[in-house]
Amino acid sequence: MKKTIAVLPGDGIGPEVTEQAVQVLKKIAETFDHSFTFKEGLIGAAAIEKTGDPYPTQTHELCVKTDAILFGAIGDPKYDNNPHAKIRPEQGLLKMRKALGLYANVRPIFTFNKLLSSSPLKADIIQGTDFIVIRELIGGIYFGNRGRSKDKTYSFDTNEYSKHEITRVAHYAFSLAQQRDGKVTVVDKANVLETSRLWRETIQNMEKEYPDITVEYMFVDNAAMQIIKKPSQFDVIVTENMFGDILTDEASVITGSLGMLPSASIGEKTAIYEPIHGSFPKAAGKNIANPIGSILSAAMMLDYSFGLKKESDAIFHAVEKVLNQGYGTKDISSDGILGTTELGEKFSEAI
Repeated sequence: MKKTIAVLPGDGIGPEVTEQAVQVLKKIAETFDHSFTFKEGLIGAAAIEKTGDPYPTQTHELCVKTDAILFGAIGDPKYDNNPHAKIRPEQGLLKMRKALGLYANVRPIFTFNKLLSSSPLKADIIQGTDFIVIRELIGGIYFGNRGRSKDKTYSFDTNEYSKHEITRVAHYAFSLAQQRDGKVTVVDKANVLETSRLWRETIQNMEKEYPDITVEYMFVDNAAMQIIKKPSQFDVIVTENMFGDILTDEASVITGSLGMLPSASIGEKTAIYEPIHGSFPKAAGKNIANPIGSILSAAMMLDYSFGLKKESDAIFHAVEKVLNQGYGTKDISSDGILGTTELGEKFSEAI
């Protein structure tokens, strides 16, 4: 199989962890007789510094022309600490999601037995956790109308959703549940928010199309509690943009480190694969960042975009094997600590 992959390393630790994912993909290509071509583009603060635009036209054209996109992270303290900055790295990410129509963010939450003790939660609570959060990605409060009054004493952000946006992401969640345990949990705040009421009534009307799926509805505050209390009860969660953003960061503690989790952002024509962590600028250039989230994102790419399930599984098995040997970056290991590059090499060797 021949595929071209856009590589957008971004900022902070993005380039370091993305490089390890690329090396693992090269090893997969070598081992399974595929051909992957990698083409790099700018995004985030790195793009602002060189072009003045956090998502340049050249990067968009690259993303459109390639078969899938591997993304690192964006963010820089230079912009975070300046509330008056008119151009920010994060604008590039939102612009990219909207421009590419990436409507469904897929975040799997799972555990490795070797790392159960790394989580702040009790091992008997999190053992066997395996669920996926489907977050609507290009609607809601992050994209709604916003502003401030002239005297800067009043501000507003509008949470907006259409029935089409809800239906589209819900269909994706239902189809994914059909491949898993057949259960969908819809997370909303329908007792307060009008947008949540539209979410609930829209998905209720869709239930008859999926008689093989068990559907439950849960308020977001209860869902936040249940994810910590009994995460094994979930199979597929579907929710709106901001709720999904918050809940998946909360759920990341189940794995023991934010650096462990991959994600996919699915559109009608392309998809982006990225670790869920941020740019972590304090760790940039120190060879201490955990590359597993990025490497497992590459594994998701092989499965979701290229249909290479065997190759995807090879990466997951390699990661599990190396972890079982006691190796890891310092956020997940105490006696087998390796640097970002050295840990990535271990995974390639295991493949």
